[in-house]
Amino acid sequence: MKPLTASEIVGNWCTLMLPINADESIDYARLDEEVVYLTAAGVNGLYTNGTAGEFHTQTEAEFDRIHELVAARCNAAGLPFQIGASHMSMQISLDRIRRSRAFQPSAFQVILPDWFPVQDAEMITCLQLFAAAADPIPLVLYNPPHAKRRLTPAQFGMLKRAVPALVGVKVPAGDEAWYAEMRAHMRDLSVFVPGHLLATGYSRGGAGAYSNVACLHPVGAQRWYDLMRVDLPAALDIERRILQFWEAEIIPYITEQHYPNGALDKFLSVIGGWAHIGSRLRLPYRWIDETEAGRVRAVAERLIPEILCIEGAAH
Repeated sequence: MKPLTASEIVGNWCTLMLPINADESIDYARLDEEVVYLTAAGVNGLYTNGTAGEFHTQTEAEFDRIHELVAARCNAAGLPFQIGASHMSMQISLDRIRRSRAFQPSAFQVILPDWFPVQDAEMITCLQLFAAAADPIPLVLYNPPHAKRRLTPAQFGMLKRAVPALVGVKVPAGDEAWYAEMRAHMRDLSVFVPGHLLATGYSRGGAGAYSNVACLHPVGAQRWYDLMRVDLPAALDIERRILQFWEAEIIPYITEQHYPNGALDKFLSVIGGWAHIGSRLRLPYRWIDETEAGRVRAVAERLIPEILCIEGAAH
């Protein structure tokens, strides 16, 4: 695939989730089935090694095998894809970029080093080294809520000026004031917001989402994004109901039961029923029992049948 510019990184991008066997190994047959489904689903793009990709648990041999599979499928299908080269160690991220550049992803997703919080000069040095290793493939910076250094829109703008190869960011977003700062400081970046807030983000200048809603159903999430472009009020109504579902059935798994975020993404795929990924995470992290999916799916069917691609859905 050709490298993408900031203006070309838009829409509904789906994360690759790792099917994990009971013995902790990756089930590559199920992984291939997942990639085949996503390349045929009509989504805007696919990315690997986000939180639900469990990048922090992979050996380097596993990293290479995953991306050989993904690159072959996406390049054959003509689907833009980003390789998550993220690691808590800058040195390991650099090695991952160098080894996988030949796969010709549309961009590399990276995080900042995450043992000590990095200072501004250290952030710039890190991203400059990533850019040099990736050239001519651009970078997308993932700055999650649990990062040691949470960046402001002005700081993202500073990084863009220092590292032109930085074309996009994945961020938690914020309130009206945050979006005003985004429009002032991040005009040259593709800004991706949380999937369940995509209609609001789109209405305020966001470019898309590396989407948790796509974990629930990639096709339904894509239809929702496509709807935003032609009927934003209708899309905002769907978002209202997504948030109702999220707050009632999904957020309590984090706030009350303290599951990690990746557990929710995989559980959403079980609820959606579009793939055989399973909810299991690699140890030591806990995952949500799949037997709970039926109850939660019943709520989703009532509130957001459009996302589950239930035909004839109307509200």
